[in-house]
Amino acid sequence: MKRMNQNIVWHEHHVTQQERAKLKQQTPCILWFTGLSGSGKSSVANAVENLLFKMNKHTYLLDGDNVRHGLNKGLSFSEEDRIENIRRVGEVAKLFSDSGLIVLTAFISPFESDRNLVREMTRPGEFIEVFIDTPLNVCEQRDPKGLYKKARAGEIKDFTGIDSPYEAPSKPEIQIKNDGISIETAAQNVIDYLKENKYI
Repeated sequence: MKRMNQNIVWHEHHVTQQERAKLKQQTPCILWFTGLSGSGKSSVANAVENLLFKMNKHTYLLDGDNVRHGLNKGLSFSEEDRIENIRRVGEVAKLFSDSGLIVLTAFISPFESDRNLVREMTRPGEFIEVFIDTPLNVCEQRDPKGLYKKARAGEIKDFTGIDSPYEAPSKPEIQIKNDGISIETAAQNVIDYLKENKYI
């Protein structure tokens, strides 16, 4: 394990997260959307961000595929690299939340230990786990990117839900059964949680 350079010192900001949040009139948080591929994570996260935008709230959405085009471009889908993928996203989400934003992330993030690692990086109440709970057979029927078909054919290895496990959250702040409901209804459930808990 690499040791941190002893010459690196944390620099304290003059402007605090609380001051940035007050300016934006919201409580910063990280909405961490997790679920199988095809569960609807990105669709619901996008709908939530759109509703928040219409409420004049300040947000940023980090999407799994988009992040792999830049920040995490060099990472594979091995277990080790998937862990690093989530760690990096957690660090970025934490920085955005520190800026006073409501951060939305849409990542399969299959391992509970990785999601808990991100939770432990944050302040109490800052990390909100949103479990998009969609049955595997429904995700396979949707298969928007054709990935399940490829995984079943052996063309993709270590695919979550097929030959790599998905560890469902044990105590998510928000759990949405995304089967037989509209994207709008799912998104409104998240907004209702934010209102009830005075994030917005």
